[in-house]
Amino acid sequence: MPGLLRGVARTAVVAGTATAVSNRVSRRQQGRWAQQDYQQEYQQAPPQPAPSAAPPPAPPVDDMSSKIDQLKQLGELKAQGVLTEAEFEDQKRRILAS
Repeated sequence: MPGLLRGVARTAVVAGTATAVSNRVSRRQQGRWAQQDYQQEYQQAPPQPAPSAAPPPAPPVDDMSSKIDQLKQLGELKAQGVLTEAEFEDQKRRILAS
């Protein structure tokens, strides 16, 4: 009976170690593949044209609500990656100054 328990325990240790190693190898491979995909996409992507300035503001019905709408649109453009942080800040400053 002690030999049987020892064999079962050894099998559990080996199986657990194999699972841990397998998971680690899988995570490393996925990271490498993701990095390769990113590099290929970045290298193959054509250069993006410079984003145009924000559209001219419509005639304001209510000055504050118009500014808020424009700021929301700018925030969406920034979230989509159309505007850089610097462009976003520049346009935001222009809207708030008007």
